[in-house]
Amino acid sequence: MARDGKDKSKNQGKDDRLKARLPRGFVDRAPGELAAADRMLAAIKATYSLYGFEAVETPLVEYTDALGKFLPDQDRPNEGVFSFQDDDEQWLSLRYDLTAPLARYVSENFDALAKPYRSYRVGWVFRNEKPGPGRFRQFMQFDADTVGAASVAADAEMCMMAADTLDRLGLAGKYVVKVNNRKVLDGVMEAIGLAGEEHAARRLGVLRAIDKLDKVGEDGVRDLLGAGRMDPSGDYTKGAELDAPAIDRVLAFTQAKRASLPETFAALESVVAGSERGMEGVRELAEIASLVEAGGYGEDRIVIDPSVVRGLEYYTGPVFEAELTFPVTNEDGVPVRFGSIGGGGRYDGLVGRFRAEPIPATGFSIGVSRLLTALRLVGSPIVADAEPDGPVVVLVMERDRIADYQRLVAALRKGGIRSELYLGSAGMKAQMKYADRRKSPCVVIQGSDERERGEVQVKDLIEGAKAAAAIATNAEWKAARPAQVSVPVDEMVAVVRGILEMHGVNPSP
Repeated sequence: MARDGKDKSKNQGKDDRLKARLPRGFVDRAPGELAAADRMLAAIKATYSLYGFEAVETPLVEYTDALGKFLPDQDRPNEGVFSFQDDDEQWLSLRYDLTAPLARYVSENFDALAKPYRSYRVGWVFRNEKPGPGRFRQFMQFDADTVGAASVAADAEMCMMAADTLDRLGLAGKYVVKVNNRKVLDGVMEAIGLAGEEHAARRLGVLRAIDKLDKVGEDGVRDLLGAGRMDPSGDYTKGAELDAPAIDRVLAFTQAKRASLPETFAALESVVAGSERGMEGVRELAEIASLVEAGGYGEDRIVIDPSVVRGLEYYTGPVFEAELTFPVTNEDGVPVRFGSIGGGGRYDGLVGRFRAEPIPATGFSIGVSRLLTALRLVGSPIVADAEPDGPVVVLVMERDRIADYQRLVAALRKGGIRSELYLGSAGMKAQMKYADRRKSPCVVIQGSDERERGEVQVKDLIEGAKAAAAIATNAEWKAARPAQVSVPVDEMVAVVRGILEMHGVNPSP
């Protein structure tokens, strides 16, 4: 009995241990991915800075009511966002994008900011949604916005900056920035009798139907605009219940792109005939086309495309989407276009929620993780070979002389060389394995004999690995002692730096 009781106690102890587990919808990021992301973000920042935008940072947490109309109207607003109450019983939420916090920031600092106010932000955003393949609860966005400029020249600039950013990242010839205008769609809605707040739900149904054009084709969208559609799996989607003439006009809007810009604008004018707001949208698109052409951006980079509808229920004017055009293979093995990696548009109503006067604004947002995936697929040099180099490791041969080794590593650091002192308790063989796992380019070794001579041994691990591969026996290896040299202590920094430069390793952190 005693033995059984003892065994049960032992097993119970094991069962009580915490299980290491990552929350659903979140990911850990390894050093290589972090290094690649840092390079990509630096390239984006360089382009945005070239355009005169300046960095600003807002906190991850905002008052829930400041995040906007897209939050559910509930006593506990956790649907779609992560929310909690502070000690004053005020509801706070993790930000779900970078635009709503910007609106709060600009409104709070309005009088102190030069206007138009041009800024960029990069950071994590959070969605309290069901995770899935490629769909995470935490992801990074990189936004640029101009607040206080009503001219569509600000929208055109966003499109040009997006194009220049993608060029800098190594995606030239592999993307297109598509431009549409919410006002044109408003004109279509007016023409088919769906203007006004009382038809908001049906307008949203029309938008959702149009947005599925790539997936279900013209016939599928026609069904979704009408009575509804049964997909091949047997799932039924209720339609927007438009009549046949209205459906024809909506489809004509999505198909208005022609071989030339004048033909495209003529087709759009025909679709929105009778709507002044719709005609205003067409004129704005024509102005954007003129501005980007003057900037030297051809239709192979920035194109007017009425099929862009994503986010139109949010934006108030021009809307744009950066789409990568190269093919990838989906989960079914079918080649498909990579698709969107960012988008934006004019949102004149958001900042105005905090102020009495209307505040125009426009912006562009990049999905960082998705863009990083795209850069890897095309082999962009921005993210190629992004695995960081390891530090030089100073081995500890005598535990009672740790101060001597500390002086060595301090000399390396003073010389601007990334280095570390081995702080474990293992012997030399294990320390060498540690250096290999750290991807160290070289190690510094000093035993009692070297110390008496005022020297250190520097072992080039990169060259040593190459030489060792060609050595057949242990005796040969001992005789050759590949890529290992003894040097005076006062020459250690120069010798190490020379090894790093020979292998193209950046010595600095």
